[in-house]
Amino acid sequence: MNYELIVCIVNAGYSELVMDSAKEVGARGGTVIHAKGTANKEAEQFFKITIQPDKEMVMILVPEDIKDSVLHAIYKSAGLKTEGQGIAFSMGVSNVVGLSGTPAEPEEQK
Repeated sequence: MNYELIVCIVNAGYSELVMDSAKEVGARGGTVIHAKGTANKEAEQFFKITIQPDKEMVMILVPEDIKDSVLHAIYKSAGLKTEGQGIAFSMGVSNVVGLSGTPAEPEEQK
């Protein structure tokens, strides 16, 4: 099975909203990292928003076939035009271990 890593960066306090939206369309869990944004005044003017420096980065590993549904759900609940002011993107993942349904470690050579 192929996987994608979805990364969503939202204002602090909105990571639970991101996870709830993702779980509604099939994601099983994620990891939240506290972060600090570095956008400047030009970015605020371009997007016509006030940028809060305290952020949360949500990383969600999902099967490739639900990636688009998860991204769309996140956009609807926590996108740039919401209070969460989130952005999200996905990256292909070449190998995954440790999830149920993923290949076990290879047997040691004898």
